[in-house]
Formats: sequence, structure tokens, C-alpha cells
Amino acid sequence: MNNVLCVRTVVLSDIHLGTPDCKVDEVLHFLRHVRCERLILNGDIIDGWHLTRGGRWTRAHTEFVRIVLKMLAKRDTEIVYLRGNHDDILRRFLPLEFEGLRVVEDYVHDGLRGRYLVLHGDGFDTITRNFVFLAHLGDRGYRALLRLNRLYNAWRSWRGLDYWSLSKAIKARVKKAVSHISKFEERIADLARQRGCVGVMCGHIHTPADKMLGGIHYLNSGDWVESLTAVVEHLDGRYELVDYASFVRGYPLPDSDDFRAERRPARDVTAEAAIA
Repeated sequence: MNNVLCVRTVVLSDIHLGTPDCKVDEVLHFLRHVRCERLILNGDIIDGWHLTRGGRWTRAHTEFVRIVLKMLAKRDTEIVYLRGNHDDILRRFLPLEFEGLRVVEDYVHDGLRGRYLVLHGDGFDTITRNFVFLAHLGDRGYRALLRLNRLYNAWRSWRGLDYWSLSKAIKARVKKAVSHISKFEERIADLARQRGCVGVMCGHIHTPADKMLGGIHYLNSGDWVESLTAVVEHLDGRYELVDYASFVRGYPLPDSDDFRAERRPARDVTAEAAIA
């Protein structure tokens, strides 16, 4: 396949497999059109919270796992998986290391332009760290808002209006408040500085970013629920925050019926079967 983006590193976070609002088709298309030496899955890839509350796992979610394993086995891609708060069950098993696959709490990426601390970031969120019940309550509210958003945009589509994310607009205000209270970005940048790194890559707050904070390069890879963004390290060591809307213009979706049929979800399975 010639129509692919070749990079050193790809960083994805907050895919939330197992939830109805996960943009799994889009992330599958993205992964099919990138080739990288290292794939960093920076937390909340699988949404264990939602699965234990009756979430559903589809064929497309399994396809994501299959593609990652294919990258590991056939493309010699190193896979680094960092636990997040929604896949926190991994904490009890860390660290784990197999051939080409590491599952860790945090990770130092040796890029061409220096060392970058990589971590999900939930440890710097005051609500998630100190008030777990509020975090779960907030997650339920967020999922309800996403359901309302689907209905709202169905009405907008019927009226001939463009898509507009009601939930993203509201969520951004809430997340900014959480980020402000906990000084999320500043604390993560401080930790990177203490660890002797020139930058930090995180996720968690679903707010993609590429900026300097007190001499530290702060990168947030966003999410695959609404922002649909990833961080890539190019072959020359340059980092870029890639959004799917721009990516798909350069690497368009196939227009075949076979592709649409392949992407159609299969029979859903229960959370217990998915975890097993």
C-alpha cells in the first residue's frame, strides 16, 4: 500500500472501545493508513467502566485489536500500552512485557529531539484521583449528554444543518474547570521537567494540544470520541497533532460497498464476553 503516512511514532489515547460513541471506524481507517516504528496507546483504549455497566463490544472493536496485533507481529511495530483510568484494571498487572509489547504505568520516549515523558494523566486530575465516585457520576452524565447529542444532530441533519457538537461545547467548559482546579497541564509539565524530559505527551482530558509550557513541549493526543486526533512523530523528529478531518482528505475513505459491509457492526456481545 503506497498511500500511507510513514512516521516514527504514533500516539493514540481515549478511544473508549466498548462505548457507542467511540469513533472506531475512523480510528481503524487512520491505523490502516499509517506505518510507524512505535505505537503508543496512552490509556482509556478500552472503556472498562462502560463495559461493566452493560457496554457492548462489536466486530469493529475486535478489528481494532486485530490491527494492533498485526502491527506488532507483521510490521515490527513496537507497542507501548499505558493504563488509563477507564482501563484501570491493568494497574494490578503492571508492568508487563512481551516481545515487542509493553504495558506500563508511564513511559519515557526517546525521540530524535529529546526525551518525552508519556503518561495518561489521570493522576493529575483532582476529581479522578480524590473523588472516584464523582468521576463515575460525571462519566454517566457525559454518556447521557452524548446520547442527547446524537438525537440533536439527527434533528439538525433533518433540517439540513451541519453537525454541531453540543456535548463537546459543554464538555470543554467542564474539562477546563477540572484542568484549572487541578492545574493539570502545569503539574504534568513540572513532572516532565523533574524527570529531565524536554516534553510530555498525555491524554485523559479529551482536549488536544500542542504548545510550550515553561520550556516544556506539552502534547495532548485528544480522543476518538469527539476530537478524533493523534500525535505523530515524523521521521525528522518533528511532532504534529493530526486531526482526522484533515487526515482523511489526504488519505480518503474507500468508496466500495465491500468496505461499508466490512465496517457494519456484527452481533454485539456482552461486557462479560468481551472481557473474557
